[in-house]
Amino acid sequence: MKYIKYCFFILSVVSIVSCESMFNPVDENLLTEDQINYAPEWAEGILLNAYKGRLDNQYPMDLDAATDNAVHTDQENQYRRVATGEWSAMYTPGYLNRWGMYQDIFYVNKFLTTIENVTWRKDEEANELFKMRLYGEAVGMRALLHLDILLVHGGVGESGELLGIPYYSRFLEYTENFNVPRLSFEATIDSIQADFSEALELLPMDYTDNPEDVPDRYKDNDYEKYKLVFGSNTNLRLSGRMIKAYQARLALFAASPAFLNSSAYYNEAASLAAELINDLGGVGALDPTGSTYYRQTSPKPEMIDRSSVYSSSGPEKNHYPPSLRGKGQLNPSQELVDAFPMKDGYPIDDANGAYAYDANDPYKDRDPRLRLYIIYNGSNALNNRMIHTGIGGGLNRVDSIPGLSTRTGYYVRKGLFDNVNINANGSATDRTRYHVLMRYTEQFLIFAEAANELGGPDHMVDGISARQAIAEIRKRAGIEQPDSYLESVSTKEEMRELIRNERRLELCFEGKRFWDLRRWKLELTESVSGVLFDGSAYQTLNEVEERIYNNAAYYAPIPFGEIRKFDALEQNAGW
Repeated sequence: MKYIKYCFFILSVVSIVSCESMFNPVDENLLTEDQINYAPEWAEGILLNAYKGRLDNQYPMDLDAATDNAVHTDQENQYRRVATGEWSAMYTPGYLNRWGMYQDIFYVNKFLTTIENVTWRKDEEANELFKMRLYGEAVGMRALLHLDILLVHGGVGESGELLGIPYYSRFLEYTENFNVPRLSFEATIDSIQADFSEALELLPMDYTDNPEDVPDRYKDNDYEKYKLVFGSNTNLRLSGRMIKAYQARLALFAASPAFLNSSAYYNEAASLAAELINDLGGVGALDPTGSTYYRQTSPKPEMIDRSSVYSSSGPEKNHYPPSLRGKGQLNPSQELVDAFPMKDGYPIDDANGAYAYDANDPYKDRDPRLRLYIIYNGSNALNNRMIHTGIGGGLNRVDSIPGLSTRTGYYVRKGLFDNVNINANGSATDRTRYHVLMRYTEQFLIFAEAANELGGPDHMVDGISARQAIAEIRKRAGIEQPDSYLESVSTKEEMRELIRNERRLELCFEGKRFWDLRRWKLELTESVSGVLFDGSAYQTLNEVEERIYNNAAYYAPIPFGEIRKFDALEQNAGW
């Protein structure tokens, strides 16, 4: 009898690994091909491992501690260490190393070799529908995993050429050659888009039970059999809507200044995002509760792609202020606080607005998102408790307890539930939550950035302009209407600055800022500051943390171990 041993391309170890079977028959700890063919749930488990691998590699809140958005209280935090000079090809911690996701790509490619051999349903028509859906999912997931790796590791190589990554479109046996060079950047983009396009031919936009949503390809199929395969019970699996959203993200990334700076890719990003926006009702259909998406138990209006829900109080335990028995780990910067405008939308240093910024009462008349996302001195934010971070603030005061109390005068609020009680023994009531993968709001931001780069604030793509997209985001945020500041923006450069700032505010603590700064090629080494209320006035805390990045830091390194093992791989320049 022939046995399968799953051989995965695990690039973080010394050699190719043969893994024991994932399954455990009574007599042998090996899974046969015959068993896979007669047990579709076992075969599908190979694909689901790739889903799990991707969910386990989503960017965390504290990645913002490696940017100008925040600092971390723990000296050993990996992102604090990255921000203060330790990042190297030999130290690529956590989510700065996506190279290990090739393992999940090989799960997908192995699964693709089994689809035709498995009997998914005894009914012939239903069986063919399952094959088509699962093939579309697998090819789309392969593209998505390569995209995740490219977003981190694509960059200018030592040769001076803009490089992508190796692209694996089939399963390799352990005897085959894994030592392959990186593709060019554009060839990698083309390979990802080719897989996305193939997946789109097979997957519906959404998994629903509405007969009107059946794609043309499946109109002639028995509807009940179609619904069995593509109905609402399949929600959260990769869909056409998700793929188009990721295609828009990919196109904007490719178009960015650090990469191709290409009008063709800006046009692609704007068109894809506009299609999704219009399909969901246009710019006026932005989810009114989207700013606090993380508190929604039914987040469908804002969530294009998310994980399954789970229960946890971990974020509150990590980030609540110490007076509420939290660790106070992530501290927003003064720079991020200053990025929130006044409530009429004017920047705090613009004297043309209706509200004057008062340095002695700095949080008065501000953008409502400031209160939603950040705990500042005098916040009545959590459990109806007033939080003071200045003199008299006790445990919550700046540097009251090194490694626990805030370093900047701020604590994070975004991503946390307000009513979690952490007990003295460390126990707490868990809350239902999920990992964010793709928000509807991000499509508005993608569209606005791309459309503005194509032709300025009022350039129209499929009936939408950058100004209109940003107007909806700011209106939802609670900026007073009419938005006179937005109306005053007249040039591409002014709108670019505003869009980047809105992206900073809307996506703070979602792991996006780290990569945005790099794709825009903005300054990485400006020190982070804070503030201390001394009892009568606010005193600036300069250089709370110095940022130390070298010139190579716009592109993440390929881990040193991979370069050492595979001499065909070219490292990004400077690492």
